[in-house]
Amino acid sequence: MPGGRLTQQERQQIALGLADGLAYAEIARRLDRPTSTITREVMRNAGPTAYRADLAHRATERRAHRRKHAPPREQGAPAQGHGRDDEAVREYEEAFTTLLMHQGLPKMTARVLTCLFIADAGSVTASELVQHLQVSPASVSKAISFLEEQGLIRRERDERRRERYFVDDDVWYQSTIASARGIAQVAETARQGVSVLGPGTPAAARLENIARFSDFISESILRAAEQVREVLYTKPEASPGGTAKPRSDPG
Repeated sequence: MPGGRLTQQERQQIALGLADGLAYAEIARRLDRPTSTITREVMRNAGPTAYRADLAHRATERRAHRRKHAPPREQGAPAQGHGRDDEAVREYEEAFTTLLMHQGLPKMTARVLTCLFIADAGSVTASELVQHLQVSPASVSKAISFLEEQGLIRRERDERRRERYFVDDDVWYQSTIASARGIAQVAETARQGVSVLGPGTPAAARLENIARFSDFISESILRAAEQVREVLYTKPEASPGGTAKPRSDPG
């Protein structure tokens, strides 16, 4: 299996595969690359619907140039531990940020939330975010305010009276519940249109089908979220080799 960075020709093959509707796994098989490599490449370069080989290649070259000429890490900036590969972590951070952006979050908000998700402590300070993301304090403050309004993070003061931002284990559950309730509202609004447009008409039938579908999806999500909520509280435990692995019996 070839290693190293993707070539421009490989990126062109990825673009062609996406245009043909191929799955990431099939594109990876044709290029003899890991599926994760293709997924990461696409998600950090505009996603499957807007991926362009030439733009992706130039963006990769710019990132490599920035890393080569980046100044030494300043004191207080988050450092990688646990034997992690710094470049792999940066690439994953970019991929996760892109995914959140495709889910509807503004870019800076997505970057801040990703930082919290990948922080082992599950918390960071404003100064740490400014240093790590190389952005202004005002940009961080705006993103933090948005995430607080959405109930995705909380803030506390630490022993040094600094504001520290936390992402709780329960945040994905709360986000999923909010999404399910939004779908339920779609069902309710669609059903209201049935009486307005007249039962038995084509438009009313269409709206009734939308309502039934949305009801089923919403109820299924809510039920599944309650059933597996405890998974979000699973803590890693040490394996015989000394590395951490998720516990299979949460709680």
